[in-house]
Amino acid sequence: MHRLLKKLLISLTLAAALVASAWAITLEEAARKVAEKYDARVVSAQTVEQRGRRIHVIRILTRDGVVRTVRVPADED
Repeated sequence: MHRLLKKLLISLTLAAALVASAWAITLEEAARKVAEKYDARVVSAQTVEQRGRRIHVIRILTRDGVVRTVRVPADED
């Protein structure tokens, strides 16, 4: 019985992790969306942790020559 319970808990944990990752947006997806939204070129992109949450930080260069920084949550709620 103990083994069965252990396997069930492991399975539920893995299933929860898979569901959470399905809501996540990759750095590449975030950079592409930001570039399209602002009609700009991506200068740099990185993922950082702020206040316990993952944030994609995307720097873009607009057509007007302005560099902007856009932050996109990595995990959509």
